[in-house]
Amino acid sequence: MLNDDACYRALSSRDSRFDGWFFVAVLTTGIYCRPSCPAMTPKRANVRFMPTAAAAQEAGFRACKRCRPDAAPGSPEWNVRADLVGRAMRHIGDGVVDREGVAGLAQRLGYSERHLHRQLVAEVGAGPLALARAQRSQTARLLLETTEIPIASVAFAAGFASVRQFNDTVREVFALTPTQLRASRKPSTRTQTSPTPTAGTLQLRLPFRRPFAAPSTFGFLSARAVPGIEIGARFGYRRTLALAHGAGIVELGAPDVLDSAPARALGRATDPAEAWLRQGWIPCQLRLSDLRDLASAVARCRRLLDLDADAEAICAALGADPVLAATVAQTPGLRVPGHVDGFELAVRAVLGQQVSVAGARTLAGRLVSSLGEPLAAPESTVTHLFPTPEAVATADPASLSLTKARATALIGLAEAVAEGSVVLDPGADRDETSARMLALPGIGKWTVNYVRMRALGDPDVFMPTDLGVRHGLHALGVAGDARSAESVSQQWRPWRSYALQHVWAAASADKTNAHHQLARPDEEKIA
Repeated sequence: MLNDDACYRALSSRDSRFDGWFFVAVLTTGIYCRPSCPAMTPKRANVRFMPTAAAAQEAGFRACKRCRPDAAPGSPEWNVRADLVGRAMRHIGDGVVDREGVAGLAQRLGYSERHLHRQLVAEVGAGPLALARAQRSQTARLLLETTEIPIASVAFAAGFASVRQFNDTVREVFALTPTQLRASRKPSTRTQTSPTPTAGTLQLRLPFRRPFAAPSTFGFLSARAVPGIEIGARFGYRRTLALAHGAGIVELGAPDVLDSAPARALGRATDPAEAWLRQGWIPCQLRLSDLRDLASAVARCRRLLDLDADAEAICAALGADPVLAATVAQTPGLRVPGHVDGFELAVRAVLGQQVSVAGARTLAGRLVSSLGEPLAAPESTVTHLFPTPEAVATADPASLSLTKARATALIGLAEAVAEGSVVLDPGADRDETSARMLALPGIGKWTVNYVRMRALGDPDVFMPTDLGVRHGLHALGVAGDARSAESVSQQWRPWRSYALQHVWAAASADKTNAHHQLARPDEEKIA
């Protein structure tokens, strides 16, 4: 959290870079805004700065109808922090409180409900229930403004326990009744939905922090797209989602190019893609079998594209380094692609040990075809959900088309996740998860670091034994052996995960295979 003077300077300059970092509560009007709100800047004595929208709502302020602070990008702080508060914020964003209550959240984190509440109030100005309530209100606004679902059904889809609670919250947060909020929407925000009140298709806009190297991010995902569950192009990506209440399909970016082979081959940006990149948002279309999964699906999509990253701070830190300065200047805003499911990412990391990216895709595709659950309503080439831990754990090793050692490692990982000894949720303790994964047969440091970086969102991961790192550092004019790589990476802390993306990009530019593992005696022995 910035000090109040710095916050007021950001407010006075209407600096959109701080949207989501903090919120401005205006005492004279009783509203709270983004720092970039176009309204007249209030006097310094009349404002208070809040770390979250929930804190502003708890203090009795309502959301500004002009700048819509509830739709601001998320704070990058909660993705970076590995402490109790950071883990709790990631769990709340994924809908844990709505599904399991505060008791379930506290149990996941390993603390008492009282201690958890005290820590959250001290750090973010609101307890877990208030934070979940603020997220429900945003979900309710989305459903009211973009669908024709009956208002009573919106209440339960957004996670409210009763219609009365829903009505009271919407009036308190937006100073409008649900009926008035729906009537005030613009025609352009409306989308077609299915006739059922619990399922539908939504068109959303996911704001991001500039700069954002969209072609690199979509290219990374496209190169690793597993047949049956995902497909990608230079400016578009589609995949299936296994959510708490049902299945879903998400399309990010420009989905019209996904089913066009010439467009994928050319990799050309469309005019709409250029437009939304200039405006600072990514188109997102969600097809959900149960709208109660909306908030969780949005949170996972944001993590997948790393939209909340503090890109300017990362560029400033890495761009000042003589080794990375040129590649950062060439591709500012390079993100660390996350994932929508930690177990899936871990399985794919095991399959990717000592094989090429194309080989890993083939192995994962076979696993999906044999163990994945077919979708009731497939979309083009997206036909399955990724196999569950239980399905992989009970599979016949002989049926996996893998070497004995790799099959043993895969099944051991699935058993550990299924029984709960290894937790790969967004709010998992990164150090504890890493230690428990390392204790499994066939799992080494490369795999654990890859999972830690992409599934658990650690911004400070580096892989000195990776072959792509060796080639990338050589291309950047630095010795690429493991000891030298580890030494040079220390100057990139705490953003080594982002530095790794630039090193891999340098390796790709040098026409090398940018994502192989270098076998070492202390690493995995998967044949």
